[in-house]
Amino acid sequence: MAKTPNRKLKTYQTSLGFFDQAIAAPSMKAALAAWGASSNLFHQGVAKETDDPDIVAATMEKPGVVLRRPVGSDGPFSESAELPTDLAEDDAGPKRRPKKRPAKTTKTKPATKETAKAPSRKSDDQAARKAAAAFEKEERRREAERKKEEAARARERARRDKAVASAQAALDKARREHEARAEAIDAERAALDERAEAEQRSWDKQRTKLEEAVRRARA
Repeated sequence: MAKTPNRKLKTYQTSLGFFDQAIAAPSMKAALAAWGASSNLFHQGVAKETDDPDIVAATMEKPGVVLRRPVGSDGPFSESAELPTDLAEDDAGPKRRPKKRPAKTTKTKPATKETAKAPSRKSDDQAARKAAAAFEKEERRREAERKKEEAARARERARRDKAVASAQAALDKARREHEARAEAIDAERAALDERAEAEQRSWDKQRTKLEEAVRRARA
């Protein structure tokens, strides 16, 4: 059952069959529907709203989900709970309600705050140091990888710059050679033009002289 928006959830508890059941729901009606109850268990006195902090915390983590624990026990509520271990073995006989198990006691001396926190603090410190070492190791790996990539990029830039410089030098040399040849051709062309003009002038003089001789011979 999805959490109803904008409505404050409450925790309700009941006992059905072999299980205690609890749920965080917006109303008693919603809790009854989630339990699949055919009657009003609240009016019958077998269901109630609870403010037990452990039960409230468990149900609020999974609002709308029916949590269970063996009936009469004081263990934590969960989505999947095992049947009580002290059920009557004779199925033909009357079912008896499991007795509430007494609270667990310990013969050991209660630990002080200092001794109780010491192992946890030591474990936390070890975990923190381990995490810090792993972080530094990863940082070193990333730094080495970064330097490796930078060196590869530098080598590629140097190779590219060398190739560009070589190609530019070849282009400049070819341009100079072309310009030298063009200048030589231009010089040759100018000399040819000058020879052609001289030849034309010489021919014009010779032609004029010979034409004059032809006219005199005809006279």
